[in-house]
Amino acid sequence: MIRFAVVVFVLLTDVPFSLEEDDNVLHIGGIFPIRGKGGWQGGQACEPAVRLALEDVNKNSILSGYQLKLHWNDSECDPGLGASVMYDLLYNKPQKLMLLAGCSTVCTTVAEAAKMWNLVVLCYGASSPALSDRNRFPTLFRTHPSATVHSPTRITLMKKFEWYRIAILQQTEEVFISTVEDIETRCKQNGIEIITRQSFVSDPADAVKNLRRQDARIIVGLFYVVAARKVLCEMYKQQLYGKAYVWFFIGWYKDNWFEVNLKEEGIKCTKKEMRIAAEGHITTEALMWNQNINQKTISGQLKLKKNNENTNTSEDFRQRLENVLRLEGYAIDRHRYPEGYQEAPLAYDAVWAVALAFNKTMTILEKQGKSITSFNYNNKEIADHIYSAINSTQFLGISGWVAFSSQGDRIALTQIEQVINGKYVKLGYYDTQDDNLTWFDKEKWIGGKVPQDRTVIRRVLRTLSIPLLIIMWVITTIGILGAVSLIVFNVLNHHRRVIAQSYPACNTIMLSGCVLSLSSIYLFGLDGQIISPSVFPNICQIKTWVLSIGFTLGYGAMYSKVWRVHRLHTSQKKSAIRKALQPWKMYSIVIFLLAVDVAILFLWQCMDPLKRDIQVFPMENPLNSNDDIKIRPELEHCKSENHNFWLSLTLSYKGLLLLFGLFVSYETRSVKLRQINDSRYVGMSIYNVVVTCLITTPVIMVTASQQDASFAFVALSVIFCCFLSMALIFVPKVIEVIRDPHDKPESKYNPDAGMSKEDEDKYKRLIEENKQLAAKIKEKEERLKQLKSDLFSLRGDTDKTELKWNDESQLTEHSFLSQSVNKDTLIVADFITGEGTSDSAFIAGTATSYSRASASDMEFSESYL
Repeated sequence: MIRFAVVVFVLLTDVPFSLEEDDNVLHIGGIFPIRGKGGWQGGQACEPAVRLALEDVNKNSILSGYQLKLHWNDSECDPGLGASVMYDLLYNKPQKLMLLAGCSTVCTTVAEAAKMWNLVVLCYGASSPALSDRNRFPTLFRTHPSATVHSPTRITLMKKFEWYRIAILQQTEEVFISTVEDIETRCKQNGIEIITRQSFVSDPADAVKNLRRQDARIIVGLFYVVAARKVLCEMYKQQLYGKAYVWFFIGWYKDNWFEVNLKEEGIKCTKKEMRIAAEGHITTEALMWNQNINQKTISGQLKLKKNNENTNTSEDFRQRLENVLRLEGYAIDRHRYPEGYQEAPLAYDAVWAVALAFNKTMTILEKQGKSITSFNYNNKEIADHIYSAINSTQFLGISGWVAFSSQGDRIALTQIEQVINGKYVKLGYYDTQDDNLTWFDKEKWIGGKVPQDRTVIRRVLRTLSIPLLIIMWVITTIGILGAVSLIVFNVLNHHRRVIAQSYPACNTIMLSGCVLSLSSIYLFGLDGQIISPSVFPNICQIKTWVLSIGFTLGYGAMYSKVWRVHRLHTSQKKSAIRKALQPWKMYSIVIFLLAVDVAILFLWQCMDPLKRDIQVFPMENPLNSNDDIKIRPELEHCKSENHNFWLSLTLSYKGLLLLFGLFVSYETRSVKLRQINDSRYVGMSIYNVVVTCLITTPVIMVTASQQDASFAFVALSVIFCCFLSMALIFVPKVIEVIRDPHDKPESKYNPDAGMSKEDEDKYKRLIEENKQLAAKIKEKEERLKQLKSDLFSLRGDTDKTELKWNDESQLTEHSFLSQSVNKDTLIVADFITGEGTSDSAFIAGTATSYSRASASDMEFSESYL
């Protein structure tokens, strides 16, 4: 629309203005942003700088008798107002040869329209990369470098400090949008990741919050100074500052920008808070002041040649500019600089670039017999001469070496600064053309080290506590040694009554299951601190097999015993009992359970093998570290794709087996059978195993994410079940063997075969009683012999014959008595199973009966006789 309006306006008016009114004055138009409320109001310092430049140019002979005059107005950095100012300048006398403009949005509007009037536009304060488009802006030049000059500088710094993950926060202005596009292109070429690109119109609060959510650490900020103060305040509120963050700001803000206009702009942060948030941020800006403060510039060189005056250096210009600004009411002595102070040299050099271009143009036109004063808006020939002249202009100005690229951009160095202790400190320079970084090593980081481009996430594998592991393994080793010892004990004493009547083969199977179950504790303790991830799946398979088969052998052997007791108890006929006592039936139960186990485990391993699965926990802060790191705990698990199905199948099968064992043990709790003498202890062991499994299984599932608790519960449940079962079943046997080491072996020739424990105790008591009676009888015999000897001596020879006969008779009785107390001929009563209990002994055919003797005792003794 602007282009169309301009064309129509030119065609309708078509008034060939000229410079006839002042033939020795060359008029240029100026557009300065000064009193606006948003954007860049750099005209506050640039307009005085242009006045100084005009003064220096007009004092010089560079224009060969011509004077350069500026006609200007305020655009407030508003493109609409800027277009209006441009129209006023063009359609009001006198005619302008060139336009000066500032603020990227205004320059975009002016430069796009100026080509319709064959006017060259020179921008002293416009950094938008979009202005480098020669097709869109064919007559535009600028002394302010393009914002794209910052991009290679930022990329170089990011690579220097190894920042490969950044975020971008931008204001929605064309200058910043095109700058972001250039940054994105360069980041992609250099392998730098842009994690987020946040934009805002006026309020940056939400955008800054999003940066925090994205864990942005290196942030490029592109916005005007008014928005920059809002961003800085939000940075403080969101704590996006300090040792963990680096912000890149635009360098053309004035030095104390973060401390001024806070109340006027409604910034809800104090100066102290703003200084805290601003500390450490980095700025990149095109070099706008000649760094050699004593080097003579173009104005000084011309003065030196013409009038032999002192050279006009950058320091001289600074002093002159500050004097002018003081007169206009700025508190320069208190470092209160107007906006655009940094860009003032660019405006000054822009005037000198115009003067030098006019000088070249006039020289060319004079050779052709023409004058620059004959220019009008339809004179494309003179416009082309002016364009060519400014395109080739090169000189040393207040801002440094001034030259233009083919796109009309200023070629300049980039200055890098950092806020240290509230003040900007120069860190170095970057030459874009030569790709050369000059670094002074003056950077200072808040944390004493270069911030990282991201939160360093350390993957920490949660492993078992070493003391806990050692304790459990030691207890396990003791248990395995104890189980092996009991196996040896069981084999060596298999002929003894107490062992033989408990089915030693089942005992060995049970102990073997305990050994395997305890061995699985070693495997459960193998985690990432001991084995590699590649070995872990194999350990998963092995420990599943070992624990499952160990449980089946141990529990299955006990279950087979109580099952046989249950069958014997429910059998009514003796033939059925004898048939039920066949050992192979007990072993077949164990074999069947083992076959089911192997089938399930084999299918599980073949169809859906266990693998190493990592459980990731929320990130945690390190306990003893000042580094910007987070701890991501991880825990290894054995898991398959259909893990819940296989686990449910296995637990269902084992659970049913436990319930059946519990039922059978309860049914046979009061049954005593001589054929299986430890059935009661086996039943007690089954109770403990069932209760332990019912408690431990859900607890292990709940504590699966707590490796120490889970391992401790698994290990303790296995240890408890194995230790208690071995103690209940074998401790009584060991005690019995130790107490009676001469127990007779089981054989068909042993008359004591088939005795129960109670009968054996009665048998031993009777033997002890017979020994005591024999001792008393012997004592009585000795006493009787003594008495007879005394009697013989008193009666004399008369009774010798009678005494001799009595003596011989007594000796015969004594001899018979001695034979009767011999263990091999000792007659003991049978153990009553009916009406009562009795203990009797018969010595030499004479019965000595006690009050608790019964008829069955007498009958059983006579049968032995």
